[in-house]
Amino acid sequence: MKKLKQRWNITSNWQLTIIFIVFALTGSTAAKFAGPLTEAVGLTKEAGWYIYWPVRILIIFPIYQVLLVLFGWLFGEYPFFYTFEKKMLRSIKLGFLLKD
Repeated sequence: MKKLKQRWNITSNWQLTIIFIVFALTGSTAAKFAGPLTEAVGLTKEAGWYIYWPVRILIIFPIYQVLLVLFGWLFGEYPFFYTFEKKMLRSIKLGFLLKD
């Protein structure tokens, strides 16, 4: 835990707990939204796993990014999650989506 706290520049165990809760809520919520959204675009498992899962992940990805910052803000950790989001987008070569 100490390494993670150092890496993320976190000072307390409480802050680390809140961050873990935000990650858990974001992942669960994004996964819950994925089913109805894939149905809304007309995608079903009958399309084949090689089409269904990649498209589902592409649908979930932007939702997850928005929810991560939103839940981070709701739990008072907006600066951490905004910085985390910027680093993640830059690491997957989507940094051009950022203003700064």
